Amino acid sequence: MTSDLNFFIETLGREALTQIQLKKLQAMLAPVLEANSFYRQKLGEAGVRQSEDIRTLEDYRQLPFTTKDELSADGKAHPPYGTNLTFPRERYIRIHQTSGTTGEPLRCLDTEQSWDWWGRCWEAVYNAAGVTSSDRIFFAFSFGPFIGFWSAYEGARRIGALSIPGGGMTSLQRLRVICSNDISTLICTPTYALHLAEVAEAEGIDIANANVRVTIHAGEPGASLPWTKHRIETAWNARCYDHPGATEVGAWGFECQAQAGVHLNEGEFICEVIDPVTGEAAKEGELVITNLGRVGMPVIRYRTGDQVKLETEPCECGRTFWRLKGGVIGRIDDALIIRGVNVYPSTIENIIRRFAEVGEFAVDVYRRGALDEMEIRIQTSGTDPNMTAQTVAKAVRESLGLRAVVTPVPHGTLPSFELKARRFTDHRRN
Repeated sequence: MTSDLNFFIETLGREALTQIQLKKLQAMLAPVLEANSFYRQKLGEAGVRQSEDIRTLEDYRQLPFTTKDELSADGKAHPPYGTNLTFPRERYIRIHQTSGTTGEPLRCLDTEQSWDWWGRCWEAVYNAAGVTSSDRIFFAFSFGPFIGFWSAYEGARRIGALSIPGGGMTSLQRLRVICSNDISTLICTPTYALHLAEVAEAEGIDIANANVRVTIHAGEPGASLPWTKHRIETAWNARCYDHPGATEVGAWGFECQAQAGVHLNEGEFICEVIDPVTGEAAKEGELVITNLGRVGMPVIRYRTGDQVKLETEPCECGRTFWRLKGGVIGRIDDALIIRGVNVYPSTIENIIRRFAEVGEFAVDVYRRGALDEMEIRIQTSGTDPNMTAQTVAKAVRESLGLRAVVTPVPHGTLPSFELKARRFTDHRRN
């Protein structure tokens, strides 16, 4: 019944969907403006003192943006959780924190109601990928304080699927659990899916003929990169789906079976794309999100820092929710300007993933004299590592117009990652 209602909302016309969003926004703003110190002051300074002040999307677009720096500063000034709390502390049942990739971890709290909302958002992820109560879902995840796939676990409960947690296991142990439990759905980062495939090959485990039919990935952009997606689907003989989200925002996107971009979950979020410099609406730019079901610790017009490209045409799956072409392109702050060329790490990854013999890799950018230099280290299973390195260097040069020094290194030299991979280091910033 819930999935039918979700799909009904996902296929609504734009005007009807906008009215649902505005009603949810007003319902959220009422308690927030009454008791949330952070947003009561922030929105009050913008002239908003009651939920009825926001009646149209144009009214909504006059609200000020929220940034991660603001939330972090508030948390530091009012430890441990800041003032972005709508309810007394005893109402909150869960705490998670950001990964700390771009600074100090940000602590985020959820009530019983908002945790149920997280599960509902993940229910949409599963429905779009065709995962049902008949599936057996394995979570290759450590289950630490990072939100990771905790909410995916809750979503699996909501659809009635069998959940098998993989915390506290080695990669080999996880592979054995996948095979022995007839797992049909794998949940992990795209990097870790490829790492598991490498371990399986080394151990003689035939994962391509296991029963995994769906893999769902979050934590980094890889699952929307064509060559990373291809590598995962080939290794696992399964359909690979991308899912973007954020600890402070929620599980805001999903990929459907048409695999024509990532859908924004507009039934639970208001989403915009803006020019990151001017703040004006744009087709390609920074993603801005308001979550509509996290009353206890909301974010309103939150600048995610994600570079995206908007697609507004209806999808062949029947959903009218807008999509992001190619998913999240990258973090705006992570763009590398090398010899005048603006390059996202995801672009480099997509080039390297063309080569099946290349496993893990690392990219370093240096300033030597007046010139920038890019060095790429690769672990390769090919019989001629130097030839592979030359081929990768040629592909980078032809695709980006940049020369890179590509060097093969022995297996085990580079780190493997279970959560967000950290393969790119810009030494010019140090």
